[in-house]
Amino acid sequence: MSFEVSGARALADIPCRYRTSRLLVRGPRRSLRDPYVAFLGSSDTYGSFVMHPFVALAESEIGLTCVNLGCANAGVDALLNDQDVLDIAGAAKLVVLQVSGAQNMSNALYRVHPRRNDRFLSASPTLRAIYPEVDFMEFHFNKHMLTTLHDLSADRFRAVRQQIQQAWLARMRLLLDRIGAQTRLLWVRHDPPETGGAQASLGGDPLMITRSMLEALSENSGGVIEVSVAAAGQSGDLDGMFFGPLQAPIAELSLGPQAHEAIADQLVSHLKPIL
Repeated sequence: MSFEVSGARALADIPCRYRTSRLLVRGPRRSLRDPYVAFLGSSDTYGSFVMHPFVALAESEIGLTCVNLGCANAGVDALLNDQDVLDIAGAAKLVVLQVSGAQNMSNALYRVHPRRNDRFLSASPTLRAIYPEVDFMEFHFNKHMLTTLHDLSADRFRAVRQQIQQAWLARMRLLLDRIGAQTRLLWVRHDPPETGGAQASLGGDPLMITRSMLEALSENSGGVIEVSVAAAGQSGDLDGMFFGPLQAPIAELSLGPQAHEAIADQLVSHLKPIL
């Protein structure tokens, strides 16, 4: 499918806030007066480093305003703690909620930053007891911390993974209930790096999410839209991305223009018949 985006959408890299929300989401700010589709999610939905994220591409084919509420590094907690975002989603004709990794969320084992949910804050006494040899003060990001724990002891990590997954399911049910509107889950599956190593220890993004977990949410949502992609550096999809030299490592792990087009193509085929 060929997508065309014109007019103001060409300036969509300007972040904005809606109402009194504390979340910086992808701009430009869209009107909420007419019927719209709300897209909630993290960095993929925001469309870091690309001119036209999949939300803007899908809008050109769907024919309804698509409000991009994607916030870089946001997880379930960031959305649940922002009433303005929940209200905007609840008033939408339809909501598309990107499935976020289970690691980016406070739980019984550790706390994360309330808005930048990828940032690790502190470990609970329970997690410290499971891994007494670890100095948790060394970690700033959840993924780095969890990868280290996994590589130290895969056996001990099974209990950690189970606790995180159970907490994610409970929090997702709460989020879907709070949104209240008709919701589709968008499962953007990142293939793990072919080279393996530390980045692949926990599998591809979104981390620790399984098909059975999403099936368990079937009563709370209207279904799952699944798309398999690869990061821009892995797939050679860096052309058309915008980043400086210091941002290159992050950009290589993000989605490029072709991946966003593939996601938009799947969204249009699923959503257009029901809108």
